[in-house]
Amino acid sequence: MDRPLKLGLVSPYDHSVPGGVSQHISELAAQFRAWGHTVKIIAPCSDPDKITEEGFIPMGRPVPVPAGGSVARISLSVWLRPRIKALLEKEVFDILHLHEPYAGFVTLNCLHYSKAVNIATFHSYRGTRIYHFGVRRLGIPYNRKLQGRIAVSEPARQFINQQFPADYRVIPNGINSQEITDAKPFPHLQDGMINLLFVGRLEKRKGLKYLLKAYGRLKWDWPNLRLLIVGPGKPDDDSYRTMSERNLQDVVFLGRVSHEDKARYFQSADIYCSPATGGESFGIVLLEAMAAGKPIVATSIEGYSTVMTHNREGLMVPPKKEDALADAIEALLKDPDLRARFGEEGKRRVQEYTWGHVAKRVMDYYTQYLPDPTPAFTG
Repeated sequence: MDRPLKLGLVSPYDHSVPGGVSQHISELAAQFRAWGHTVKIIAPCSDPDKITEEGFIPMGRPVPVPAGGSVARISLSVWLRPRIKALLEKEVFDILHLHEPYAGFVTLNCLHYSKAVNIATFHSYRGTRIYHFGVRRLGIPYNRKLQGRIAVSEPARQFINQQFPADYRVIPNGINSQEITDAKPFPHLQDGMINLLFVGRLEKRKGLKYLLKAYGRLKWDWPNLRLLIVGPGKPDDDSYRTMSERNLQDVVFLGRVSHEDKARYFQSADIYCSPATGGESFGIVLLEAMAAGKPIVATSIEGYSTVMTHNREGLMVPPKKEDALADAIEALLKDPDLRARFGEEGKRRVQEYTWGHVAKRVMDYYTQYLPDPTPAFTG
């Protein structure tokens, strides 16, 4: 007979700031709760008032730390140890699932004091700077406390296996495909212009400057082309220089948007473009574009090649090559039938990544490490 579990999902990152790991944890928690399990999320939090999901336990104030071309907001407070010890003694979890366990003090201390079955998920392709400060040597006793290890992609598995050789199960990120599929495009963007969409933080590794250069070349021959840029941050100096030198028109910076509006921008797009230069362990934005049925032009980096195949859901080009990027986009601009075929292939592909499917794989992985072999609820 199936039985419910008590699960603790632990993150090193600020849970009040949107990010891939935080979303991953929240989606797993929601699916597990829907199956009847009790779930608590433990993470640093700069603004607890922003958190509305049930079972969230704030643990420490985060500080920004450079991490793989981005900035990770983690807690480095040593004063959390007694609080974490008391919390784990009170909750008595069946499973403690730690995401990026070596990336911050919250996850490290939870692992140190845990008496539960300890499962880790590794998301990063290159890791945070903590890996360069001797974490391999210092992390050995913590690593020994892990019963199970998950990586979200093959590049992520390869990276962490170099640091801590072990048996890792690859279970990918998931996606709420229905949320995007059901979204409606913005009427004001259905005005006869062709919408090219970029979604992501405005960081160098996302490759926006190469997309702007490609767009500048295309705009001469395609005056009805428009570039929509969704994501927090501001363009770097190279991007500003490109826009100024080429006097680019119809480039719209939309900043951070809600999940609902992001889904509507995907539905408003004609082509999705992701010119990242590297450092991506998994292409969640590509899956979002597929859920919307949009053709993709993306760089052929490892994290993206895990998710899409060249000439099936879209076209893949070498990173940092604006001419190749422009040529691929133009090939789609010239061929509406090809755009439609890629879009349909993407909608089929994304079904492998629904959260119900992903959470079932995670729960099955939990079950094999439980002392009681009785399967847990999976709906």
